[in-house]
Amino acid sequence: MNAKELFEKIQEKRSFLCVGLDSEFAKIPEFLKREQHPVFEFNKRIIDATAPYTVAYKPNIAFYEAFGVAGWVNLRLTVDYLNEHYPDMFLIADAKRGDIGNTSRMYAKAFFDTIGFDAVTVAPYMGEDSVKPFIGYKDKWAIILALTSNTGAINFQYTEDKFSGLMLFEKIIAQSKNWGTSDNTMYVVGANRVEMLTEVRKLVPDHFLLIPGVGAQGGNLSEIAQAGLNSQCGLLVNASRSIIFADNTEEFATIAAQKAAEVQQEMAYLLIEKGLIQP
Repeated sequence: MNAKELFEKIQEKRSFLCVGLDSEFAKIPEFLKREQHPVFEFNKRIIDATAPYTVAYKPNIAFYEAFGVAGWVNLRLTVDYLNEHYPDMFLIADAKRGDIGNTSRMYAKAFFDTIGFDAVTVAPYMGEDSVKPFIGYKDKWAIILALTSNTGAINFQYTEDKFSGLMLFEKIIAQSKNWGTSDNTMYVVGANRVEMLTEVRKLVPDHFLLIPGVGAQGGNLSEIAQAGLNSQCGLLVNASRSIIFADNTEEFATIAAQKAAEVQQEMAYLLIEKGLIQP
């Protein structure tokens, strides 16, 4: 999926919502824990309930890796289910990989070829050769960590380079935007960093941005849209806990659908306001 196709899907769904499948075993409803593959069963019901309102899903790989082989089986079943039943969804592996050389190539192969994701989050600290293997695949994406939402981001990301005058996150974007194109690279910018989103847009006016932190982490969707929307939307806004764990009874999927629909309705209004879709 390239940027044009992603925008067309956003227009069709009237949504730029990404649902994060941070499916922590301890938090899924008790009645599902008796299933052979409980996390997959949880994910499947969340997916079926929220698919009308979203354009992307983003499993956080840590919640699967933590359970070894069983966790990887649940992840593979989830991705296979999405690719079979919702082949037009944009699938992001939130893996935050960041190695070089053959190791980086093997990470790309694992998530793109073996499992079947469309995109992988990548830490660029080791430079160009930690990102390039991910953008060597046709219609696949590297999503580069730029400005994250955690409190520790201030430790390094806002450090100013005395030669260029750029903060570290700005330097990462300024250099890495030349490694690929707006069809195969996007950037992570935390929803609670909205005050810097305008500066990010100046550096990458045409790229998509993945914005985590809406919902449980308190990001303001209207402010994000005002600062971040471009002529092809250019945003994927992620919500995880506020949707998938909104309820832990047997009605959890119904409640998740309601929460996703609420976000989608606000997104539709913002897209109309920007002139990107018709009322």
